[in-house]
Formats: sequence, C-alpha cells, structure tokens
Amino acid sequence: MPADVSPRPSGRRPSRSGRLTWIALACALAVLVAALWDRRREPVTDRTVGEVTRVGVVEGDSIPDYQRAAATELAALAAPATPGVGDYALVSFAAYLTPARLADTLGATPVSAVVARVPLPGRQTEIVRLAALRLPDDVVAGMAELAARKDREAADYRARAAAPAASADPELRRVYDTGASVSAREAAAYRSGCACVYAAVVRDTPDALRGLAARPGVRVVDAAPEVRRLDRTVFTPPLPEQRDVVRPPADTGLTEARVGDSSEAAPTVSGSSPPANRPPTGAGPPNPGPTS
Repeated sequence: MPADVSPRPSGRRPSRSGRLTWIALACALAVLVAALWDRRREPVTDRTVGEVTRVGVVEGDSIPDYQRAAATELAALAAPATPGVGDYALVSFAAYLTPARLADTLGATPVSAVVARVPLPGRQTEIVRLAALRLPDDVVAGMAELAARKDREAADYRARAAAPAASADPELRRVYDTGASVSAREAAAYRSGCACVYAAVVRDTPDALRGLAARPGVRVVDAAPEVRRLDRTVFTPPLPEQRDVVRPPADTGLTEARVGDSSEAAPTVSGSSPPANRPPTGAGPPNPGPTS
C-alpha cells in the first residue's frame, strides 16, 4: 500500500524574539507608569528658596531719586489679581516715632513689622526689625524684650572691660567701656517706649497705600508687589536724618573701630530676642554690622 505522502500543515511557530520584544515593552510601560505615580506623590518644591528680594535703599543711593521713583511706582500700582489681597509696601517716616505716634500715623493700615533704632547722637546703634501685628502693643512688647537684651549686653561689656586683658590694653578697654555705655543707653530708651521707629512693613490695596502716602509724617511708601514671602525679603528704609545720599551715620566714639552700614536690613525680633549681628557679647565694638 503506497505510503501517505500528502503534505503536512505548514503552520509557523511563534517567534521567540517577538515574544521577548513585547515583554520588554510591557515592562518599560510599567516602569514609566510607576515613575509618573511616584512623581504625583512628591511634594511640590519651593522655587523661592535661595531667592531674596530687596526693598528700599542701599549705601550711595540718592534719597530724592528714591522718593520720586517710589511715588511714580505707587501712582501706577494696579489692583492685585486676587480681590481683597493687597500688596506689601515699605513705609518710611520723616521722623522717629513712639509706639503710640506710630499707631496714630498708620491708623487702620495692616502692619507686619516695624524697623527701629535708638537715635543716639554720634553713635551707630543697632537696627532691629520687630514683628508687629497689633499697634502699639506689639511694638511696646518688642521694645521691652530689646531693653532686657541690651541690659545683658551692657553687663557683659562691663565684665570684659574689668578683665585683665582689657586692663593691659587701653584701646580695648575704651571699646568695651563705650559698648557698655551705648548698650545701657539703648536699654533705657527702649524701656521708656522711645521715639525709635522709623519704618514699617504694611500690606494694603493700591488705593489705601496711595492714601497712606499723603498722611502727615509719612515720607515714602515704597510699594513692593513682587514680595511674596517676608522671610525672603530684606527691607532697607532710609533713616530720617538721611536727606541727600544714603550713608552710615557718623560714629564719633569709635571712628576707627566702626563696622557696618546702618542702612542695612535688621534682624527680626519676635518672641525671645535673638542675638543681633554684632560681635560676640563684649568682644568688639558695639556698632551694628550689616544684617540680612
């Protein structure tokens, strides 16, 4: 009987390389989906970290030019995109104000902080920024904390002045004695609620800020709509006695040892008083150094 020579079905076996390709694509897709899911769960990063905004003046600036530029910008200030949310502004005063006079000058304007220094003739005293939401109470409380810290500084200066090292160095002894005297006078001034506030950081609508600029005693309203975070902003208002060019006030007590520019920004004092940007207590001149 003849052998069956009919052809067998010629079905092709699936390619092994093809299966591997599909498996690889599926794995890649799974990895991509997982990565996208993890990215969704990552916290949004703060893009403002490391960015610092400066508002005010720096050494060498013309005060009249600053006033004109601030007035022009304030006149052109547009309403904020979010209704009811105002813009920050640095308000400089024509004179040093007491806490009570400050409250009268600003009225109902919302305040975030004030800038102050004890205006001792011929002395570069420390500039401080006080957190102040309620006027005048927060400023009075901040001054009381400053007075206590200045008392401690004065005591430390006196102790160093009496140390053997200072006794053998007349110039060092003079530095410590001057530091003790200045700190003690600052403490007494703050304790009495002195006329020491010369600027404030406020936040209000453009119309309200323009009205504030017209009030007696207000020197400049420097609108700063670019400010988003106060902790990332350095405010440098002009001192009331600066009329032409921004420069450090003369220090007749320690001319050679003078350090810093009192037109620089001040450290914020809130809650417990942090140490200012000065030399270690009793270790150097009492004049303020640049702060940020």
